[in-house]
Amino acid sequence: MPAISLEKVERTAPGLVDLYKEAGVSLAKAGLGPLRAAVYLVLDHSASMGWYYDNGSMQHLAEQALGLSANLDDDGTVPVVFFADDVLLIADLSLDDYQGRIGLLHERLAWGGTRFAPAMRAVIEHYLHSGASDPAFVIFQTDGEPFDRRQTREVLRGASSLPIFWQFVGFGHSRQLRFLRSLDTLGGRVVDNAGHFGAGQRPGSRSGPQVFDRLVQEFPEWLRAARAAGIVR
Repeated sequence: MPAISLEKVERTAPGLVDLYKEAGVSLAKAGLGPLRAAVYLVLDHSASMGWYYDNGSMQHLAEQALGLSANLDDDGTVPVVFFADDVLLIADLSLDDYQGRIGLLHERLAWGGTRFAPAMRAVIEHYLHSGASDPAFVIFQTDGEPFDRRQTREVLRGASSLPIFWQFVGFGHSRQLRFLRSLDTLGGRVVDNAGHFGAGQRPGSRSGPQVFDRLVQEFPEWLRAARAAGIVR
């Protein structure tokens, strides 16, 4: 059963019904139907990202994250972390307050460079302080390589003993996303705690089923490994 009922989604967020259903189908196909998890969304706010905010791609990804979360987490809320050189803002996206919210939040933020590690540490701290007993599924979006590659690898390795899975989503040309692909195969981890999905230069044009299938593709394998290692109950 989904964490939040279809009736509640229809009542509080009718515009998300299709995404909610599509996410549910992808989760069921992956054998994740009864799973409970806290969904996080991390959004790149570096200077090269302006076009994706302007054309609605970022709002659309946020709505997809919320549709996925409604299947996995009964609080109906997705913590959103905006980052550039450092964490710029942490805010909530909810079923009853999501329309146009990414634009409203981001328009007051400065543009900057790209450093992953501060945003990753912020997610880890938020999750550990939340008292959650379910694992976390983090959708981490970016359009390029970070300045802090060494620190990012260190954080990802250190987090591999935690019940947190990192699904990196790259916007843009594949040649800009080589570092994300390298994180998917990074050595020195307790378990493989990351996946990579290249969404292309027009991510908003991808169908919901295709996006959700790719988002959760590596999650079941991580769950099996994390349970075997005693990281997830």
